[in-house]
Amino acid sequence: MELRTTNVTRYIMPLREGGSLPALAEADDEFKYVVKFRGAGHGAKALIAELIGGEVARVLGLRVPEIVFLQLDEAFGQAEGDEEIQDLLKASRGLNLGLHFLSGALGFDPTVNIIDPELASKIVWLDALLTNIDRTIRNTNLLMWHKELWLIDHGSSLYFHYSWVNWEKHVLSPFGQVKDHVLLPRASRLVEVDAGLKALLTPEKIREIVHLIPDEWLNWEDFGVLPSEVKDTYVRFLVERVANSEIFIKEAQHAREILV
Repeated sequence: MELRTTNVTRYIMPLREGGSLPALAEADDEFKYVVKFRGAGHGAKALIAELIGGEVARVLGLRVPEIVFLQLDEAFGQAEGDEEIQDLLKASRGLNLGLHFLSGALGFDPTVNIIDPELASKIVWLDALLTNIDRTIRNTNLLMWHKELWLIDHGSSLYFHYSWVNWEKHVLSPFGQVKDHVLLPRASRLVEVDAGLKALLTPEKIREIVHLIPDEWLNWEDFGVLPSEVKDTYVRFLVERVANSEIFIKEAQHAREILV
């Protein structure tokens, strides 16, 4: 498993709705990407969550735009007039993350777009696994493109890594925030989809995904851990959380009973 690497050639415009100041940009492969910058507020950890979350979703058969590494060289952005954007670009030199831009996609509207219960259950299962707090009615992070549902923006997943303390406790978290998930009312097949998703997301596949993380995103001297140790913790967290999926499934079912 590997991701393509391409170079950013043109900054098109900021996407202000994102908390991490993502942008639309063009790369030297002539495609447009939504760029997530390592120099933004949450730093490389948001990019790691985006990478792991997106590729886990892809392994589970869910639709996610292609994820690529985007190289930003030192000269890029010097002519940018907005000082905030210029500072962001300077702080993001090196390897960043991009998602293929789905031109013409529309935001998901749960009152208009009716999602099959099995698909809804798979997405709720994914977000409960990843502890993704950002798939709510206010911000669905779902797009309709060519009449199909696509998942975007997993940067708010795996929030345990912001403290990196007692991660073992987070493994067994029931993830109470699932009560706010936009698709929870439709997710009536959580138990039925569980076995199939666990069969796809094997420890070997999890290890492959985690080892996509560039070492330059893992210089966490403040935590006193090496890049190899960080990757090992991500692997252990995900493997053990998958193995204990009944914990977050029960929480989701309980929250759903209250809703419906």
